[in-house]
Amino acid sequence: MKNRTVLPNLYIGVLLALTYVPILLVIIYSFNASRISSMWSGFSISWYGALLRDRSIFDALRNSVVLATLASVCAAVVGTLGAVGMSRVKWKANGAVEYISILPIMIPEIILGMVFIVFFALIGIPFGFPALVVGHTMFCIPYVFLMVKARLAGMDKSYIEAAKDLGASELRAFYDITFPLLRPAIISGMLLSFAMSMDDVIISMFLTNAESNTLPLKIYTQLRTGVTPKTNALCALMFAFTLLMGGLSFWVGRRAQNRD
Repeated sequence: MKNRTVLPNLYIGVLLALTYVPILLVIIYSFNASRISSMWSGFSISWYGALLRDRSIFDALRNSVVLATLASVCAAVVGTLGAVGMSRVKWKANGAVEYISILPIMIPEIILGMVFIVFFALIGIPFGFPALVVGHTMFCIPYVFLMVKARLAGMDKSYIEAAKDLGASELRAFYDITFPLLRPAIISGMLLSFAMSMDDVIISMFLTNAESNTLPLKIYTQLRTGVTPKTNALCALMFAFTLLMGGLSFWVGRRAQNRD
């Protein structure tokens, strides 16, 4: 009985250590006074000040925020319509279509990046910001689709039937009943899509150009030329932002469950 209690706790402890100790070290060394990231020489917040004065960082941050916003909004529209449509149409191949819909989150990103290069070249979408928006939207759609699909599976259909019995049209019932019930799932999917778009490196590397550099690509470039505490500070802020977005998505989802 004792082993059954200790082993799961030990497993969780090792897992958390392997996952979060490296992140914790990056955050700690972002306050390093030395220019050499691996040598601790005292506490300082000067690297955060240097980061805030770096204009190229803020240009890349602006590009990333605009890109993630556009991609999450487009993914919310397509993913929501896809999930609602799949729930109302009963095809024999429904399972296969749903599986195909979530394939982008299972395919390795390097494969997706190569596919996007060939496809965008064939249809004439210029590389840079337009290609980035389309590419990020495509791999963000499954996150919204899965969130909305799960919400639809637990939704009480009697509300919609009652609205139709009272004379509401299909569109009116969706606007007044279905959409408000789906809103928390849509918001959660958008927040998750926003965070995934902000963190993407590989697909962005295939589709970007000199004018559309994103923040993750900027971090990657700095890592190639050597890690400094300023890079650690940037990574720490990125981690805090991603953690905030994930927590906000979880909070929205829990509020929806508590209402039900």
